[in-house]
Amino acid sequence: MQKSTKERVKEITDDLEKGIREVFESGRYEKYLRTMSRFHGYSMNNTILIHLQKPDATLIAGYRAWQEKFHRNVMKGEKGIQILAPAPFKKTVTMDVYDAHHNPIMDIDGNQVQREQEIVIPAFKPVTVFDVSQTDGEPLPMLAKTLVGNVEQYSTFLQALQRASAAPIAFEDLPSNLDGFFNLKDKSITIRSDMSEVQTVCAIIHEVTHSRLHDNKDAPPEERKDSRTMEVEAESVAYAVCAYYGIETGENSFGYIASWSKDKELPELKKSLETISRTASDLITDIDREWETLEKLQTTSLDAASVSDRLEQCRKMTAVQNRATPRKEACL
Repeated sequence: MQKSTKERVKEITDDLEKGIREVFESGRYEKYLRTMSRFHGYSMNNTILIHLQKPDATLIAGYRAWQEKFHRNVMKGEKGIQILAPAPFKKTVTMDVYDAHHNPIMDIDGNQVQREQEIVIPAFKPVTVFDVSQTDGEPLPMLAKTLVGNVEQYSTFLQALQRASAAPIAFEDLPSNLDGFFNLKDKSITIRSDMSEVQTVCAIIHEVTHSRLHDNKDAPPEERKDSRTMEVEAESVAYAVCAYYGIETGENSFGYIASWSKDKELPELKKSLETISRTASDLITDIDREWETLEKLQTTSLDAASVSDRLEQCRKMTAVQNRATPRKEACL
């Protein structure tokens, strides 16, 4: 007998709850962060579901979407990936009526006035998607540019990072055991100046995460996170963002993360994963935007330089012609 939508959704959400704790196990968390970095536009729940079913997935779409948008077909025998898609529905309900001061409005018989109102009920439905590796057909267009790999790209990427950070970033001589820090008092970031390119980028993303998530010195004590949780969030975001841009980093902190998660309850773990996923996605979006802006500025600058060179050549040619003959020629 075919399962109902409600039963299928329950099975998926049950798997999801098991998966949340499982991804924190040493060795699996790193793989989850890599999956999350590739699907940073998806919800935390769906990135976990993708990771649990096909951790090596890189690009997913529905059966018909592969055919209509990419001219590719799902290969015979491939098993789909089950994720959850929003499926809200409208419902008419009877509601009590209140005045502007939230006092109940009564009719002439002293009964509460009511009216019917249409509301939207949030709900989800299971959908099946497939990874690009499960399809064949026309080649895909280039999906992303490589942002690191040589000095010029590193320089531009560093500028994009600095522009994406609300906190100003400075480079200074710091002790060898300190890569950087976020100063809560003046809202600034300081990074050690003698590090490698990869270490510098990771340190900046780590401290930018602190500046975005942990600037809470004025928050009530019950809302403040402990230092271990803050470090786990910053390190996880840094790893995920670096993975998205193809920057290989170490995995030294994953054993620490596994021990941190051991005594946490499921709601706490889920909340941290949601925070990490949202922050990594937002930071990637901001860096991409700043990168594109810098590329446009560089293109405009190159165009201006090209025009300047042509004008200079024109002036030199005109000067030579003027010496040879009194007649002036137009060159542009």
